[in-house]
Amino acid sequence: MYQFYVNNELYQVEGDGKLLPFLRDVCKCKSVKDGCSEGACGTCHVLVDGVAMKACIPTLSMMDGRSILTVEGFSDEEKELYAYAFAEAGAVQCGFCIPGMVICTKGLLDKNPNPTRDEIAFALRNNICRCTGYKKIMDAVELAAKIKREGKGIPKKEFTWKLGERVHRVDAREKTLGYGEYVDDMEVEGLLHASAVRSKYPRARVLSIDTEKAKAVPGIVDIFTAADIPGDVKVGHLVQDWDTMIPVGSITHYLGDAIALVVGENLDVVEKAKKLVKVEYEELPFVSSPYEAMKEDAPQVHGSGNLLAHKHVSRGNAKEAIANAKYVYTEEFHTPWTEHAFLEPECAIAMPYEDGVLIYSTDQGTYATQHECSEMLGLPSEKVRVVNKLVGGGFGGKEDMSVQHHASLAAYLLKRPVKVKLTRQESILIHPKRHPMDMKFTVGCDENGIIQGVTATVIADTGAYASLGGPVLERACTHAAGPYNYQNFEIDGKAYYTNNPPGGAFRGFGVTQTCFCMEMMLTKLAEKIGISAWEIRYRNAIRPGQVLPNGQIVDESTGLVETLEAVKDVFENNQYVGIACAMKNAGVGVGIPDFGRAILAIKDGKAHIRSGASCIGQGLGTVLVQMTIENTDLTREDIVYEAANTINAPDSGTTSGSRQTLVTGEAMRRACELYNEARKTKSLAELEGEEFYGEYLAKTDKLGADVPNPVSHVAYGYATQVCVLDKDGRVEKVVAAHDVGRAVNPLSVEGQIEGGVIMSLGYALRERYDLKDCKPLSKYGTLGLFRANEIPEVESIIVEKAGLNVACGAIGIGEITSIPTAPAIAAAYYSYDGKYRTRLPLADTPYAADQQYKKGVQ
Repeated sequence: MYQFYVNNELYQVEGDGKLLPFLRDVCKCKSVKDGCSEGACGTCHVLVDGVAMKACIPTLSMMDGRSILTVEGFSDEEKELYAYAFAEAGAVQCGFCIPGMVICTKGLLDKNPNPTRDEIAFALRNNICRCTGYKKIMDAVELAAKIKREGKGIPKKEFTWKLGERVHRVDAREKTLGYGEYVDDMEVEGLLHASAVRSKYPRARVLSIDTEKAKAVPGIVDIFTAADIPGDVKVGHLVQDWDTMIPVGSITHYLGDAIALVVGENLDVVEKAKKLVKVEYEELPFVSSPYEAMKEDAPQVHGSGNLLAHKHVSRGNAKEAIANAKYVYTEEFHTPWTEHAFLEPECAIAMPYEDGVLIYSTDQGTYATQHECSEMLGLPSEKVRVVNKLVGGGFGGKEDMSVQHHASLAAYLLKRPVKVKLTRQESILIHPKRHPMDMKFTVGCDENGIIQGVTATVIADTGAYASLGGPVLERACTHAAGPYNYQNFEIDGKAYYTNNPPGGAFRGFGVTQTCFCMEMMLTKLAEKIGISAWEIRYRNAIRPGQVLPNGQIVDESTGLVETLEAVKDVFENNQYVGIACAMKNAGVGVGIPDFGRAILAIKDGKAHIRSGASCIGQGLGTVLVQMTIENTDLTREDIVYEAANTINAPDSGTTSGSRQTLVTGEAMRRACELYNEARKTKSLAELEGEEFYGEYLAKTDKLGADVPNPVSHVAYGYATQVCVLDKDGRVEKVVAAHDVGRAVNPLSVEGQIEGGVIMSLGYALRERYDLKDCKPLSKYGTLGLFRANEIPEVESIIVEKAGLNVACGAIGIGEITSIPTAPAIAAAYYSYDGKYRTRLPLADTPYAADQQYKKGVQ
């Protein structure tokens, strides 16, 4: 028998086992998050005899005679301290990593009440954050230390909650203290667990599936195959080509394909039974690259052929303009696969509800989940209800079905609640990644550096399924021209199916790849002409009233020039420096219907904000609260923000394309107008039961529209980033100036910038998602993610420029923050050593040795 204390309560246990599930399942300490169960991410940190330790590594026997502390066991005073400090510093985004950060903070401050910045970073070195870029988390630690040292109590903050105020996020407290519910934290009576048997081969015909021995395992409730699916076997965000499970007689597309779904009373019996499911395959040749896929005799990944999408974008006569240009430069570029590495693995719980199902999900679109699951179940959409719990990061990686359809299928067939959660290694295999792309650019300019024309080609590996490969390729092509004023542009892009893991949405949505090329081309051309890299961008920068290469006339909110001016001094006053610009659409655009919808419902004397738009850490709930208070007489105390759902909230599309602040924000503003009209004659109490519905269509012209100046997108954000290297060739500082229209919450805007920069710092320098024969070789601890003690200084400059006439002038910023970072870093290295690098991650840097990143950090 082992005995130990958890939060001062004595536990005596007979058997051994891992500490993490004991804390979560027996002690109900849900602040201890399960991010990887591999000792790599740090979300499960606890204090053991005052020392921070990951709970997924030690066994219960190792805890004998020891004392364990989780956030639940903090004193009330400590809880208030950390809840305030992390909210005030803006340290909380998706929040999944934050309780682990708080644990390490307490472990540090209990021993060192006045730590330096370096000491703070070192104390957090074993905790990964994929959202914040660490800066604001370290700010929170400094603030907590200061308040604790001074002993004056926690300051009382009063906010008006108007636009432009640095308010505390609406969900910061629950995320910091760990009581906010992610799906994996839910306690459901009679819960079953399910997990899929995955394909043994990237491409093989399934000849038979034998589940008899597996079904005989005690505790197994049932095992389902594609034959049990009542509706469509195939799902898909835009193209229905993704098999829920591979039917007997059909061919697998990648190693992540599900063959059978095993359902049992607990995960141990499920894993045991999975090993006993016998699948007979006919192994077939696989396709591992787009160049194999385009061969005439290539195996066909799908019956429709290996070409998923072909996009051709042109305006003017680029070839003629280049032929007549004074300076012409051509170069080839390569960008790699990238794993999202969000901290919360995919998880869903589904349960029978009336004659349908209710799904609790962690995804980027409740209505997308409803649509795909209803078709798979053969049910009308209203029979499938979806509710978002807290979402522990997404970045595009949670737009597709991963676990929701499997949980809903099992729950519907068994009439019992079922949980499906991916292990970290399953997550790394299964969900779509950032597309690798091979690109060739030719740019011509005159003697003054004014761009005359650009041609380019793009070849993308879209992997096993369509996901969002078509729109990603389209955005890569439409934005490849850059945020510049010229009219001769032609690009041809193709995305090919392979038997690799799928490519899909990832922060930047294709623009991250082509921006790297265009910006490096400008850096090279500036050198040829004899002007600075800043000057060539300033001369070509798009200005209000001018025309983008796609033909769109830009509005008064266009602030690229202002971002360039904001970074001019840092660019000119440092020796080893690189610069890059970017633009990114807000909203879906290109003629696709793009609706924002929101309801302001008066219930029990409160105004309830309801929208089906998912908050995945970007702070949408806070945006909508501020938008409502800005536009009504309501106060923060009057407002309840409800989680995204399909039950009483209208469809506002997926959280992607940097669209929710603008599109759903404008819908919220319109709902407020209707509320204000009603308030002219009625008190808030007299409005009880009324609902005010706001809808906004972000109307645009389709790609290739036959109009002189098509409106491709309702708005664009603009940015300029500068990277400064130190004398040893390490990144010392990144200055990021971003035009956001109107900053709803500058604290959140800064957090988005810092997080996006550090995410692409990894993309540029050392992150790897390695594949061999279509099989991922990477684990979470070997992806090369940057840690708190490794990051440079990031300076955020918010440029606010009026001119957009929707959403009070606010433009989304989620994606653009990651787009210009890599070319700015690559250009800095070009100034450092004269090596012009055209592949990511960059070779021959002090970080290159870290690209095969060791597992964990001691």
